[in-house]
Amino acid sequence: MKVLVDLLPAIAFVAGYLMGDIYLATVLLVVSLFAVVAIYRLWLKQWHKAHIATALIAAVLGGVTLYVHDPAFIKLKPTVVYALFSLVLLGSHVFGDRVLLARLPQQAFRLPDPVWRKVNFAWALFFAFCAALNWYVANHFDEATWVKLKAFGFTALMLVFMLAHAPFLMRYLQPDTAKD
Repeated sequence: MKVLVDLLPAIAFVAGYLMGDIYLATVLLVVSLFAVVAIYRLWLKQWHKAHIATALIAAVLGGVTLYVHDPAFIKLKPTVVYALFSLVLLGSHVFGDRVLLARLPQQAFRLPDPVWRKVNFAWALFFAFCAALNWYVANHFDEATWVKLKAFGFTALMLVFMLAHAPFLMRYLQPDTAKD
């Protein structure tokens, strides 16, 4: 169920683009991102900072896109979000006693701090790559190509990146979670 909620903005964006244009897609994206924030708040009884940040960035850039009728601004949203994620992850190497990914609640893995630092740094580089890739495609390819990258390309890249981590992380899988 969580996966479907997380995919809602991408589905809404693609549906809006296919049924209308980039402007309808922008409206549906912003509305669906705030819906995700609300669903997580009502369902899990907590605020997710990443969802809130993404919704606010989309609202600002989407609003400018609609106001000036220029899709260049909404095309910046993935670049800004991915760059922000990268900077936050990199910043956690400097600020705090543990890197950000090591602080996230999870019980499946018990990684030593040096390993968490490597995983955290790898994700920071991945998000920086995604930010740069989005900027490049948004500025050098047509709108339809950018929409495909945003809707499907980044999802596929993230899946491949996560799967690439699997063999490395399996060494640290806790025995209780391996049975599930």
